Amino acid sequence: MRKMDDFMTKQALNLEYSITGLGEPILIMHGGHSSCTEEWGYRELTSRGYSVITPSRPGYGKTSKELGANMITACEAYLELLDDLKITQVHVIAISAGGPSGIHFASRYPRRVRSLTLQSAVTHDWLTPGDRIYRVSQILFRPPIEKYVWQMTRFVNHLFPDYLFGKLLSSFSKLQPREVWPQISGNDKEQFKRMIDRQRSGHGFMIDLTQTSHVRRSDLSAIRCPTLIMHSVNDASVLVEHAYYAQHHIPNAKLSLLDIWGHLIWIGKGSAEMQHQLLEFLDMVGQVYICT
Repeated sequence: MRKMDDFMTKQALNLEYSITGLGEPILIMHGGHSSCTEEWGYRELTSRGYSVITPSRPGYGKTSKELGANMITACEAYLELLDDLKITQVHVIAISAGGPSGIHFASRYPRRVRSLTLQSAVTHDWLTPGDRIYRVSQILFRPPIEKYVWQMTRFVNHLFPDYLFGKLLSSFSKLQPREVWPQISGNDKEQFKRMIDRQRSGHGFMIDLTQTSHVRRSDLSAIRCPTLIMHSVNDASVLVEHAYYAQHHIPNAKLSLLDIWGHLIWIGKGSAEMQHQLLEFLDMVGQVYICT
């Protein structure tokens, strides 16, 4: 069962969040166009005995866009939430455009973070004004246009889900469609369909486009917790160079290069092995923590 609630920060700003599962806490920094309703990998984590806490990042869901003024403001809000929940330490999993949030939180509050996992994560300059995707995103995903873009996308998703998946393939994978389709099962397609149905950009993606360029080398080098970097070599949304960059600058980080079809490493051939590696890493960190 997933509990959803709202937390009022000291600045009287709203932070929407969800909690699912019971056990050792994991703080999820969701990706772009998402919110606290995210689902990628949650079933595996909760089945293993973890509790998953997901705040909607600034501008997403019902979280105040003002919390996105800068990374420090947002991370202070996450810390206030953990204090209110009486959680002293968490594992952090940062996904895609949520990468900078996870990096800043782990570097700023090292005593509160047991481990950091970066999944398909942005770790340095990403989309810039010179990129065509950046310019298109400024049009399609800016309020109030984004609302109608997602309504139309969901309409196509319900009527022609395979067609939509095929049209979006190039934005997720560097592989040719003929190489991807054999790796995708019926259940994978259903999970992709569910993702499209829950996505919205709100003010969040515009904030992401600004803040993903705010990661400094010093933020990465300040991380002291065990770190696992998971990235598909075929990722077209966030290139694998982001993973190499993080490994180079985070002390003793472990890099797991995945031969998975693309950006969404939770579906497709090889996704089960990815989940196994993640759970093995989290369990190992937890055992070390108990022993010390």
